[in-house]
Amino acid sequence: MSDVTTERRGRVLLVTLDRPKANAIDAATSIALGEAFRTLQEDDSLSVGIVTGGGERFFSAGWDLKAAAEGEAADAYQGVGGFAGLTEYWDLTKPVIAAVNGLALGGGFELALAADMIVAADHAEFALPEATIGVVPDSGGVIRLPRRLPRAVAMEMLMTGRRAGAEELHRWGVVNTVVPADRLMDAALELANRVAASAPLSLQAIKEIDRATDGLGECAAFDRMRAGNLSAYGRVYASEDAVEGIASVSEKRDPVWKGR
Repeated sequence: MSDVTTERRGRVLLVTLDRPKANAIDAATSIALGEAFRTLQEDDSLSVGIVTGGGERFFSAGWDLKAAAEGEAADAYQGVGGFAGLTEYWDLTKPVIAAVNGLALGGGFELALAADMIVAADHAEFALPEATIGVVPDSGGVIRLPRRLPRAVAMEMLMTGRRAGAEELHRWGVVNTVVPADRLMDAALELANRVAASAPLSLQAIKEIDRATDGLGECAAFDRMRAGNLSAYGRVYASEDAVEGIASVSEKRDPVWKGR
């Protein structure tokens, strides 16, 4: 049985990491996760991905330290999306929601941070303990967390390994929604379906613009957006879906998207 499974729910691809006991991630698992996200990217019938962990205790404990102790190098080939299949998947233009069902530690938290939105079970906890074992959360944690949290809070978590609960990160805006554990997948699918109801090209353009303008001031961000080299954004206003969206408003009906 594969450690990574996929399931289609309409326009949503559910990706499940299921490696008992802790859903730890070795190189082979990163490759498998990356292939799942590549399916999301390349299949025009899919608009949104959800990534979650099997079981109730762990979303993911991150880097498989047992595999590392047995000789797997930290810089081993991880596949198309880097560690966990998502943390460096720069060409992925479709949104991903992390449904965090338990502990998201180290690389598990980095996987969640690489997603566009996070829905968390109320018992979920998040931490980056790498500094306490002599390494660095360099699969995005040390870069992404200070951009999501006030710097002092991020530095505390990065430098001490402190765990933060789902409610705390919800207050900081890192987590979108906190729900009871038995409602996690319902809540994640509800959010995914609301996202999937929007035009596919618009979703891709929003993600593309956000990534391309990250860290820029407003004027520079506008210049970057208007430069004419963002492919998804460049297709939006001339697309059939733009015509369909405007028509659906005037005709008081739901739009029928074609993704072109």
